[in-house]
Amino acid sequence: MNHLETSIFQINNENDFLDKALKIFRFQSQHNPVYRQFLNYLKVQPEQVGQLEDIPFLPIEFFKSHQVASVIPPFQAVFKSSGTTGMQRSHHYVKSLKLYEQSFFKGFKYFYGDITQYAVLALLPSYVEQGHSSLVYMVDQLIKRSTHPASGFYLNDRKLPHILNELQQQKQKTILIGVSYALLDLVEKYQFNLEQTIVMETGGMKGRRKELLREELHQYLKAGFGVENIHSEYGMTELLSQAYSNADGIFKSPPWQKIMIRDTEDPLSYLAFNKTGGINVIDLANIYSCSFIATQDLGRQHPDGSFEILGRFDHSDIRGCNLMVV
Repeated sequence: MNHLETSIFQINNENDFLDKALKIFRFQSQHNPVYRQFLNYLKVQPEQVGQLEDIPFLPIEFFKSHQVASVIPPFQAVFKSSGTTGMQRSHHYVKSLKLYEQSFFKGFKYFYGDITQYAVLALLPSYVEQGHSSLVYMVDQLIKRSTHPASGFYLNDRKLPHILNELQQQKQKTILIGVSYALLDLVEKYQFNLEQTIVMETGGMKGRRKELLREELHQYLKAGFGVENIHSEYGMTELLSQAYSNADGIFKSPPWQKIMIRDTEDPLSYLAFNKTGGINVIDLANIYSCSFIATQDLGRQHPDGSFEILGRFDHSDIRGCNLMVV
């Protein structure tokens, strides 16, 4: 699989994506016991699958109750989803942290360029408090790679407003990545004018504040930080790749990730562009876990492949990123 690890980050067209996806599907259908049992239940013959629409997507809930892995231990990390007290957390057993790092470094560069150009400031208190967070691991590595002396985690730190304003005066390109409630707390206490800063929210109030419509949240944050747009990150514990939005909650995926919108009444059928349905994610970086996941998020896709997150299915846990209903 080492060749596939390298080749997924060289995908540059639809045919290439399909080829790699089918190879990974067949590997996982043989070596992932949970996924294999799921395929057997659906009476799917992997050798007869020839297109993306024929690949069954594993419900994301399996990551709470089963060890979803296509390799045997040992694992280099076990990431756990965020959640309120008493909530069952998903577990992602990660065989290769190097592969995860390749995915998020290349994904960041694909959308934002060289990380060494930025100061990276993180305001992620709930993630840090709970531990075992894939988001915290990613941001920590981005901070280290940025090498800027101001880069770091700021857990409700009173120094943060001063540092943000100082970086603005220096015209230093900056990324402030934060969980929604912490960013709102910040702009309720301070007023900024951060023309040099990308403000990126990871979504979710984590039970700390009332959930807001995405548009309402972004209006508050734009006014408070003095920026034209709010960026967003769409990722989750069960994935090793992230999609990003640079405005208006319109997300784009890196070339090794693809979104498909399933019919909520018939999960094996897919909807046309601009129709609302359940979000299925193909994450080819998830070679050693499961690359084909049916999430509990609702969304719609546009003809150019970009997509929106519109909320969650009823009764699904409040967790993860970008869970505001719009």
